[in-house]
Amino acid sequence: MGSFNYFNYFTEIEEYFWKKRGAHLLVSPLDWAIVETWQRSGVPLPAVLKGIDRAFESWERSKRAAGGRQLKSLAYCVDAVLDAAEEAREAAAGTGPVTNAAPRKEPFSREELLKYFQRNAARLRSTSQTCEMAKPALAMRCEDTAARLGDMAKRFNYDEPLELEDLERRLTILEEKLSATLTADVDEESMLAIRREMDHSLAPYRRKMSAAQLTQLERQYIQKRLYEKFGLPRLSLFYLT
Repeated sequence: MGSFNYFNYFTEIEEYFWKKRGAHLLVSPLDWAIVETWQRSGVPLPAVLKGIDRAFESWERSKRAAGGRQLKSLAYCVDAVLDAAEEAREAAAGTGPVTNAAPRKEPFSREELLKYFQRNAARLRSTSQTCEMAKPALAMRCEDTAARLGDMAKRFNYDEPLELEDLERRLTILEEKLSATLTADVDEESMLAIRREMDHSLAPYRRKMSAAQLTQLERQYIQKRLYEKFGLPRLSLFYLT
């Protein structure tokens, strides 16, 4: 994944996209899901920014731009970003190993991490109480997840470097279990409404994306909307902002 740049990954992409477009936009669920997909795929931030540049150059040459239409979504940038990421991987493959690298500064303080874990645990317990009667399986999973966050927070050792990559793996496992329970518990009408919204948002871009890209993006989109519906926190360090 390269440098562990969760702390400002989304913010820098968001601000760069706004700057290129020349207007401040509300962040759509689709755009957020796209950034999540890039982050989870390990796309480096410089590759994302390079891809956005190329996408805007392509847009400016298009008939739509000539007609006065603006580029409104990061979905138009997907192919260009993935091309830039592949170029970055190929370039890195020829550089050889880096020696005598300076120790990398931890991107989060222990206090920030502790507060983040405590805040997420509190939200999980709140959701557990809210849905205890209607959705007991989800309530139990929320309680278990909150307890695991508490156990993990106790292990923070101020005398040793944090293994953030391993911590992120553990958080990913917890989130995957939570997502599986949430998806199984949600009612059909709620899921149908989310899918309708998703299909409407994705409609202009489906022909530009591969089946694999669409599958991953749809999964991220649905997960985001379900977490919002039930007031659940995302656990990844990507959201520690």
